[in-house]
Amino acid sequence: MSFARAASVALVGVDGHLVEVEAHLAQGLPGLVITGLPDPSVAEARDRVRAAVLNSGETWPARRITVGLGPASLPKHGSGFDLAVAAAILAAAGVAPPSALAGVALLGELGLDGRIRPIRGVLPAVLAALREGVARVVVPAANAAEARLVPGVQVTGVATLRELLAFVRGESAPRVPDPPSTARSVTEVARPDLADVIGQELGRSAVEVAAAGGHHLALFGPPGAGKTMLAERLPGVLPPLDVDAALEVTAVHSVAGVLPAGSPLVERAPYQAPHHTASIAALVGGGSGLPRPGALSLANRGVLFLDEAPEFPTRVLDALRQPLERGEVVIARSGGVARYPARVQLVLAANPCPCASAAGDVACTCSSVTRRRYLGRISGPLLDRIDIQLDLLPVTASALLREAFDVEDSAAVARRVVEARAAAAKRWRANGWRTNAEVPGGALRGPWRLPKRVRASVDQLVDRGQLSARGYDRVLRLAWSIADLAGHDSPSTSDVNEATFLRTRGAA
Repeated sequence: MSFARAASVALVGVDGHLVEVEAHLAQGLPGLVITGLPDPSVAEARDRVRAAVLNSGETWPARRITVGLGPASLPKHGSGFDLAVAAAILAAAGVAPPSALAGVALLGELGLDGRIRPIRGVLPAVLAALREGVARVVVPAANAAEARLVPGVQVTGVATLRELLAFVRGESAPRVPDPPSTARSVTEVARPDLADVIGQELGRSAVEVAAAGGHHLALFGPPGAGKTMLAERLPGVLPPLDVDAALEVTAVHSVAGVLPAGSPLVERAPYQAPHHTASIAALVGGGSGLPRPGALSLANRGVLFLDEAPEFPTRVLDALRQPLERGEVVIARSGGVARYPARVQLVLAANPCPCASAAGDVACTCSSVTRRRYLGRISGPLLDRIDIQLDLLPVTASALLREAFDVEDSAAVARRVVEARAAAAKRWRANGWRTNAEVPGGALRGPWRLPKRVRASVDQLVDRGQLSARGYDRVLRLAWSIADLAGHDSPSTSDVNEATFLRTRGAA
């Protein structure tokens, strides 16, 4: 036998493509050539595979070996093809039965000593294999728990190349780690609680509305007003991720290589808070070679918090505008186009001026021009995409001295949020929307239009030019979220007025 094939998966973003790995042994000068648009890490597999085969006690074929990765037009990145390349070569040399590789996708990086190392992106790769009709996968033992998250797939975890050869020869079953427990760890670090926030009832209400409807939030106010505290507590009142969302979030974290050890499934809304020195690539995604997900995609289905937002470069902030509208990041490079999900709740926090005096306007030394220029670093088009915009006042002494039992904790707020989201999901289920923030403006102005008497105040703001068309739609979405929290079947006039207040920083 001088020809054999195996299968693997190539990832472009979180999209996987089944790759056919063909090995051909021919007469000629011994050597190994890999074709099919391999990047340097794939091309270097010839050295890793040869050393791994020899150190596993097998004989390396003294032939001219050609390995083809098809489709040849698809760029191949990463070291995850090592296992499939080794299996195809050994099958072509007659060391392993080629029939054992049929209908199996192999993923894994080989060490020089024959160990199989874990790789990134196993979850999306297994999902892609299943979509292509391949229901059996062989993965590194360290990635087996992650691969088993995909239902309907037979997963085999192997730790060495010898175990893989024993498996394909039918000699013995490889060591497979026990499936991980799906129970939440009792040692899981608790998230900050809303009970810690004193004296900001309006801010707490804004966080609750944002959580109920999946809305973006911008908080303005002097240092010590509680902007950061409120933002950090938003993830704690969000409901747990459902199965589809958890798999989507886990896939992005897997590609980025940031899945926590021993906990392959991300079940809670993620939280990202990059420093204001972050670049566009760090925030949105990118980098040399295959584009990697940024903080925006790592916060998918969760919260992206930008503290001291005016300190971020304006071009970095403006890079968020299109992903916020589309719910995904599209990064085009010469080697291909990578797509990453980006359905986040963006939270911005900003001081009113550069001096950021805790004493407020009385002690501020900034001119009106300086103040406008400072907040102007957050561009109007980006700010127009923020549903809730709120000015926070300094905390009073009476609020600081209030007893702790007077303050509601995150658990109580989270229960109302769950009920409100359930009401919204039931209402929008037929249209495929899950939260009020996802509802298109056309639906709110069409089939779900509110009575004229209810929306009269917000209609007047649009007519006077005080509210944009995008802002009008966002007020209506907020009104539905406020109504869901109150248990109303549809927004009332007071719900619309409260939504207008949250949208316009109380200026309307």
